[in-house]
Amino acid sequence: MLGGQQVVLAQDFSGAKPLLPPRAIPGGALPEPEDSVPGAGAATVTPGPDTPTAHTALPLVPFTSARDALKAWMRDSTAGNKVGAVRALEYAASQGHLTAQYKLGRMYAGGEGVPANDLKAFEYFSKIADENADAMPGTADARLVGSAFVALGNYFSDGIKGSYVKPNPDRAFDMFHYAASYFGDPDGQYNLARLYMTGQGASRDPRQAARWMKLAAEKGHAPARAAFGEMLLRGGEGVPRQPVLGLMWLAMAREGADPAREAWIIERHDIAFAAASANDRSAALALIERQHLVNSRNGAAPQN
Repeated sequence: MLGGQQVVLAQDFSGAKPLLPPRAIPGGALPEPEDSVPGAGAATVTPGPDTPTAHTALPLVPFTSARDALKAWMRDSTAGNKVGAVRALEYAASQGHLTAQYKLGRMYAGGEGVPANDLKAFEYFSKIADENADAMPGTADARLVGSAFVALGNYFSDGIKGSYVKPNPDRAFDMFHYAASYFGDPDGQYNLARLYMTGQGASRDPRQAARWMKLAAEKGHAPARAAFGEMLLRGGEGVPRQPVLGLMWLAMAREGADPAREAWIIERHDIAFAAASANDRSAALALIERQHLVNSRNGAAPQN
């Protein structure tokens, strides 16, 4: 019901690239704990107290294990000690702890508790991808690795100004394709669909775009739901026009949209519903009610 029989036909794998782990991602070596410990007689730089940049000038406190470091991270985070928390995370990451590496990548990408540094974030995500490409899909670790591949795809799409990471659509495609295919990551599936829609990094293929967008939409990905709904509203290029299903997906996208970050979804939903016939609107809302009823009977929350 949620995709239409004709769209299921777009789920063939013809023309898809073979599923192989992407080749190693170039990057600089991340600092090991001992790299930041001053040698005998070395001058010690005294940072400002508890500032986000202070950890770059202090030696890493030796921990007995990555687990010990993570306990210190939780303790320091709760106490508001950003310097100690970051130092503990960096130690755990240097010992190969996946969650610590991922957390640091996200922190540097968003400037959360540390100065924003896309190149450093890229290198943490690269390390995750290079060392964990064969993580078992469906596990907690695999979700982190899939997200790291998606982050790398975004960096390769735009490049990082002033660094060796240049825009590279082919590498972006590889990252998104692996995240989407091997890990089933909805962000990867959505971004891969967009590349197929625009023909960046791969030949333009609306059928493949619809296929991947539908897979992400079925996992509750709000932007994918909105994009797939618009595909069905327009039709053409191998995608059948199904206005009722299109409106349904747009309405479900609006339910799960973040008004602050995804206002475009709300706007496109409102435009589509205003232009639709009363019968199509009623039929779409009936499909949504039916889906919510099925979810409640199965004990599952509606996918938003």
